[in-house]
Amino acid sequence: MNKYRFLLLGVIVLLQFSAGFCQVKVEREHRIKKNQFPETAHDFIKEKLKDAKNIRFYKETDTTKITYEAKFKKDRLHYSVEFDESGKLEDIEILIKEVDVPEDSWSNITKFLEEKFDKHKIRKIQQQYPITSAETAETTLNNAFQNLLIPSLNYELMVRGKTKGNHADFEILFGAEGGFIKMRESLPANYDHVLY
Repeated sequence: MNKYRFLLLGVIVLLQFSAGFCQVKVEREHRIKKNQFPETAHDFIKEKLKDAKNIRFYKETDTTKITYEAKFKKDRLHYSVEFDESGKLEDIEILIKEVDVPEDSWSNITKFLEEKFDKHKIRKIQQQYPITSAETAETTLNNAFQNLLIPSLNYELMVRGKTKGNHADFEILFGAEGGFIKMRESLPANYDHVLY
């Protein structure tokens, strides 16, 4: 009996260990009204984003947390500003293209993708400015609006990858130099809100 307990414990440990390499992200995002957005986050947007156009508000739920996002266009760039449940700024993302990533960083990113997948297609690239302990929300916002290439920025890629005949969608995070940080499998969008 002890032999089987030890075997079962070993299997559980292996499953937990393998799950750490690629977490599955079950994420649902839906548009909300302005008055459903956290008040402190809305005040921040009203004060700091006066010249932003077409601000849309979203609530995003995944397996670990709830976040709020404001998406808008400013100076011909598409921004996404993310807040936690209390309205504290978490990060700012800018939708970019491959040519916007420095050549050395892009080389490291593509090398990782080619080693990880048999085939892959990049669906979206975002330049991410996370709040760090050394920077305030104001500094992070200024860095993002100036589109600065600073060491604390990240690149977030949405990738459709194929390995061993299986296709899946992934959200992959890389550092400023193109070094791998983390990867999560993304499940397809939930369409249960569509009425028939």
